[in-house]
Amino acid sequence: MGADPFDTDRFEASRNRLASLAYRLLGSAADAQDAVQDAFLHWQAADRQQIRVPEAWLTKVVTHLCLDRLRSAQARRERTAGAWFPELLLDGDPMLGPADTFEQRESVSLAVLTVMERLTPVERAVYILREAFSYGHAEIAEILAITESASQQHLHRARTRIGATRRRGAGEVDPAAARRIVEEFLTAATSGRTERLVALLTDDVIALSDGNGLARKLLRYDTPRRVATVLRGGFTSTPAKQRLAGGALALHYAVVNGAPAVLFVLGDQVLGATVFEVAEGKIAAVRGIAAPARLLRLAGAWRRHEPYAALVTDW
Repeated sequence: MGADPFDTDRFEASRNRLASLAYRLLGSAADAQDAVQDAFLHWQAADRQQIRVPEAWLTKVVTHLCLDRLRSAQARRERTAGAWFPELLLDGDPMLGPADTFEQRESVSLAVLTVMERLTPVERAVYILREAFSYGHAEIAEILAITESASQQHLHRARTRIGATRRRGAGEVDPAAARRIVEEFLTAATSGRTERLVALLTDDVIALSDGNGLARKLLRYDTPRRVATVLRGGFTSTPAKQRLAGGALALHYAVVNGAPAVLFVLGDQVLGATVFEVAEGKIAAVRGIAAPARLLRLAGAWRRHEPYAALVTDW
């Protein structure tokens, strides 16, 4: 059965919500878009007169399409290869979805998206449907074809695992304070003095990097002094780095997946991002991403974005 314009409009009215659900489940904007498009094909083929609540029907279809992707052999290989990072989203992207509560905002943070890789697909789905979209356990049970009791158990396990990795003092960060911390970081990182940088880091700080998009496994560093040394080297401009990038870069402040970040920009092209996790007024985690596939949607949004003035020019 083909879709008439009215039915197409009904689907399009749900597209952003469905995309934000799929992104939380998959951690990839590209895969989320594919899942939503597949859902549209299902919608076109369905007998829509038999669908009493289109929003619920579409939510179920998208959720199962995403679960199929998470369970696929290819996805398991990619996600267990040790080099998986979520795809980044710039502040204001509709795929970030609902952001009225702390739980909704936290569910698209890089920290939580990464932790959710340790959950089973069903645990991940229950957590997102409950915490980010406020579905009740009866609704979740119907969507996932499980019992309400099982839904409650999956949610408890997911909350426990995510809560166990939540850093002490982590939570809402005032935007002005977040920007100030990033500016202090840049001053310290480019000063050549490791001590100034160490003072901005928590005792249990970690740094993760995809090695300019080239590493087969994520590079991980811990201890304040080791992290400070790595960051100082990473934020020191050299002629070799400029040649590799194709010219001098500008460093811009941005908000990425709800967190303060520095973007490395050449012209209107985003070549890299460093995203900060802040806790108790200090930097608790640093994630460096340069793989083009992880920056594709963010880079496109940046070209349409009115950026903040560069924090550093001619880097």
